[in-house]
Amino acid sequence: MIVNRRHFLRASGLSLGLPFLQSLLPRAFAASTPNASPDGVKRFVAIAAPLGFHTPFLFPETKGFDYKASKYLEPLQEHRDKFSVISGLMHPDVDGGHAAEASFLTGAPHPSAPSFRNSISVDQYAAETIGHLTRYSSLSLSAASGNSLSITRSGVKVPADVSPTRLYEKLFLEGSAAQKEKQIKRLQDGRSVMDLVMDDVKQVERKVGRDDHDTLDQYLTSVRDFEKRMVAAEEWTNKPKPKVDAPKPKDVEDRADFVGKMRLMYDLMFLALSTDSTRLITFLGSGGSEVVPLDGVDEGWHNLSHHGKDPEKLDQLAIIEHEEFVLFGEFLAKMKAFQEGQHSLLDQTAIVIGSSLGNASSHNNTNLPIVFAGGGFKHGQHLAFEEKGAPPLSNLFVSCLQHLGLESENFSSGNGKLVGI
Repeated sequence: MIVNRRHFLRASGLSLGLPFLQSLLPRAFAASTPNASPDGVKRFVAIAAPLGFHTPFLFPETKGFDYKASKYLEPLQEHRDKFSVISGLMHPDVDGGHAAEASFLTGAPHPSAPSFRNSISVDQYAAETIGHLTRYSSLSLSAASGNSLSITRSGVKVPADVSPTRLYEKLFLEGSAAQKEKQIKRLQDGRSVMDLVMDDVKQVERKVGRDDHDTLDQYLTSVRDFEKRMVAAEEWTNKPKPKVDAPKPKDVEDRADFVGKMRLMYDLMFLALSTDSTRLITFLGSGGSEVVPLDGVDEGWHNLSHHGKDPEKLDQLAIIEHEEFVLFGEFLAKMKAFQEGQHSLLDQTAIVIGSSLGNASSHNNTNLPIVFAGGGFKHGQHLAFEEKGAPPLSNLFVSCLQHLGLESENFSSGNGKLVGI
């Protein structure tokens, strides 16, 4: 029996849907539906803390270059000239407490609304242009929850790697010949799906209205970009993976041991960047309800984040969040010590660490805690903006995109580079 190729591919789960087109809906429904890295390579890393940072312990009392280090910035002082702390920033129209995490790298408004549809995250926006240059166009990592900061152009979360063991295998261990052959077959089948998609688009084009033609043009651009990435992936499958001295890590089984989990992920982030396996990484850190195994902490982390200014809770919370900055400082030290030609890996990498929560205790999403490191920017300062009239956080992302070599003047609500860095 001869099986139709289109039916076979779709039955195998290899399909790609067409975009939402108003003119193809029933009228009533449409009306109501809303290796050693080469010198000069630039990179971007974004790190988010699900439960935020207590900003009175992060932001210095004075602004400018002569600030006195706050409690949380003390572990970073050996790298003082390589980072800046930024206060006053937020995403316009992004609220909803913890729901705002979905918009941390996208700036998409009203994430808590029932009709919310996310937009592309800054790392995936960059991946569309430079992702093909490395084996992995980007890495989305999570310390515990499996949630992801990376969002595709269609508003879908990129699945996050949560296991350091499997991430190491993915980055540095060669698959068998049979596994490689299977991977190439999957990629070739995917390219066949592209042919089917183009057939579908040609049939649809004759039926849609003028407004939907723009939507189709955007969709076709995404399809072509996706096909290019698939071709690149097939080429990478036949190239050997980089060799590293570091042994394969063992996953930390204790859910409460955020220090062990995050340290392993930071180590792998450094290895991925220093071997040029990727140039774009997002990392969602820890922040659960468990009692973490640190001296002086005997209440659950999430409960402590809702401190209500209780001094005892704040003391315990400070122990945890201070340790987060100790871990970040270790990561900066490794990045600074690794030399690429005339530059350190840190100087080549723009790094944002922060949160969508300005005040976790009250679920407030303004005056976000932001530390910006590396990338060769003008660092060593507390860049303080008045909340009223402050530029959007996405202006910082525009600066990061330009650092990567993209000719971007706008991203999300961002309307230019962040002034002062």
